[in-house]
Amino acid sequence: MKEQLMARTFVELADSLVADFDLIDFLRMLTDRCVDLLDASAAGVLLADRDGVLRVMAASDERVRLLELFQLQNHEGPCLDCFHSGVPVTVPDLHAEAARWPLFAGQAQHIGFTGVQALPMRLRDEVVGALNLFHTGPTPISPDATPFAQALADVATISLLQQRTAERSTLLNEQLQTALNSRVLIEQAKGKLAERQHTDMETAFTTLRGYARSHNRRLSDVARAFIDESEHLPGLSPQVS
Repeated sequence: MKEQLMARTFVELADSLVADFDLIDFLRMLTDRCVDLLDASAAGVLLADRDGVLRVMAASDERVRLLELFQLQNHEGPCLDCFHSGVPVTVPDLHAEAARWPLFAGQAQHIGFTGVQALPMRLRDEVVGALNLFHTGPTPISPDATPFAQALADVATISLLQQRTAERSTLLNEQLQTALNSRVLIEQAKGKLAERQHTDMETAFTTLRGYARSHNRRLSDVARAFIDESEHLPGLSPQVS
């Protein structure tokens, strides 16, 4: 039964590469499947925002969400170490690591967790976050489960980076289209101004740009106002008698 769930999980994680991408639902599915497949008691995901600041993005239950917030607020814990180093951090016995993370270890044990395993979400040199598995009880963390857990983290990371690339591409395309539209306006304004002032196109452009700079305005906005004559632009628009 677990083998079937494993196969379905990888298909669902990879499917986000082509399907509509709901980030929160995707990450919650990841944490839930980690609990189902890896004998973890709970799981959480930390992701870095565009400024490199870690955020709690998903948790299999409220205990983990609060614990993840706790370690971020106190700047200590295995999940942070994993993200910054880019290598897995496995802690079978949190009690033995009390000196390493005194606040986190104490809080995690208070909640009932005895061990934690943090796995980097990375692709080559880019680390985007950490997948964190929490354990309770005397059962040690199985080393056999680690490669599978890292595989889940890797597939999820590829999906996340694919989505970010798509978003960046969309933004770039929008910026390019805006620039192209602005260029058309400016060319039209240059032609109109050159004809009105009996000058060449380069001089007309210099005049338009000089006006925009001296009035702290965008060149495209000045060009649009000049073309549709929606406002009087001293030195550009004809004198109103």
